[in-house]
Formats: sequence, structure tokens, C-alpha cells
Amino acid sequence: MPIEYIGEYEINYSGVPLALVKGWGAYLTIYAPSSNPMHRYRVFPGRRVSVCSVFGSEAEAEAEARKVALAMLALGKHH
Repeated sequence: MPIEYIGEYEINYSGVPLALVKGWGAYLTIYAPSSNPMHRYRVFPGRRVSVCSVFGSEAEAEAEARKVALAMLALGKHH
């Protein structure tokens, strides 16, 4: 699972094999810092994004999840 830091946010994205169809789903979690250094505040819970899309590879699904994260952070839609 790739982890990337953008500003104060930590994004975790991954490609996960789908159970009912052949292909990969794009999954994303976004964290923000909290006042407790041992804790992260989850502002976007881990879930599948671009749910109508099935990707041919794990890398394609990861790229889609990253693209969604960047768009959400740019638009402030993570809260």
C-alpha cells in the first residue's frame, strides 16, 4: 500500500483484487494530524473509490486512487 504525504495529510492508496469480477478496485484513506502524536485523524475512511470502474492491474487501481485523493485535497472535499 503506497503512502504519500501531501502537506499535512497522509494518503494511503491501494489496488485490491475484486471478489466478484476479474480486476482491481481502487481504495483510499486520508489522514490528518491530530493533537496526539501517537494518533492520526481519519478524515476520509478507507473505502473503495471510483466504484463503477474495474482496473486491469494493481498499478492502474493505485493510480486512480491517488488521482481521486489529489482531487479531493485540492477541492477540500475530505471533511
